[in-house]
Amino acid sequence: MPGPPLVTGATGFAGSHLVDHLLEREPAVAAWGHSGGRDLPSIRDPRVAWSRVDLLNPEAVCDALERLRPSMVFHCAGIADVNAAWKASTPALRVNAMGTHRLLEALRRLRLDVPVLVVGSALVYRSSTGAIDEDSTIGPSSPYGLSKLAQEMIAVRASWCPVFVARSFNHAGPRQSDAYVTSSFARQIAEIEAGLRDPVLHVGNLESKRDITDVRDTVRAYRAIVERGRTRQPYNVCCGRAYRVADLVQLLLSRARVAIRVQTDRDRLRPSDTPVVLGSYARLAADTGWAPLIPIERTLGDLLDYWRGVTETRGAARS
Repeated sequence: MPGPPLVTGATGFAGSHLVDHLLEREPAVAAWGHSGGRDLPSIRDPRVAWSRVDLLNPEAVCDALERLRPSMVFHCAGIADVNAAWKASTPALRVNAMGTHRLLEALRRLRLDVPVLVVGSALVYRSSTGAIDEDSTIGPSSPYGLSKLAQEMIAVRASWCPVFVARSFNHAGPRQSDAYVTSSFARQIAEIEAGLRDPVLHVGNLESKRDITDVRDTVRAYRAIVERGRTRQPYNVCCGRAYRVADLVQLLLSRARVAIRVQTDRDRLRPSDTPVVLGSYARLAADTGWAPLIPIERTLGDLLDYWRGVTETRGAARS
């Protein structure tokens, strides 16, 4: 009898929301990741079986899969910080590419013919000012994008199981690390409101435009791809609208409880900052019926409320 669906990288941003989403329909979920340092409701949920598995250790991966024998695999684990990959590219290549290889090889060794979703990235595409679809030119411009392209190439060659590929554009929402632009803004605002910072919001390039989907819509897409998508065909997961970062800042500031001024910091500017990232989810909609449902206003409001809660909790712990 097959085991529960497995989510790798389950303590990560999208992975944790995917666990929550799966629990709405599944009696149990298996989760690989590190539970320490992240307060997730699902960590304390008895329906979630947590394991610590080093994806770069082939025997550990094989042993864990043999015990579990999952009904499907959502591979969300990996290094997702684009900025960190500029500073040190080797870890991103090792974890994103080799980690995926170890997982798929373990499935082959165990003859586990189960669906696998590999969560890739829109940063595998060449920069474009127009809407990017799945037939757009491939050409990553960052070490992170290169690592995700390598991951995808490894995945589609795995002929021994049904492999699905998502190319995710930016997504945002509660629990996101402040290494990402909207979450950084939200955390700063929450800490300013709590009196922990001067009333100055530090920003980078405000003129870039980004296609941003709510993370809860994103994980719905992951499930839809596995259930109704086509194997080895990449699917863009995006909202089809590029938001100017300056407009996102204003949306967040409109929800702030105190007056805040904006200041551009040179150290927040990336070595390569693509002016526009805009995707088309036409293939995903046609094949699965998926469409984004959550408006950006709710996404940002929930993100800000999340950081307010984190800030209050940390303040209470220090007092």
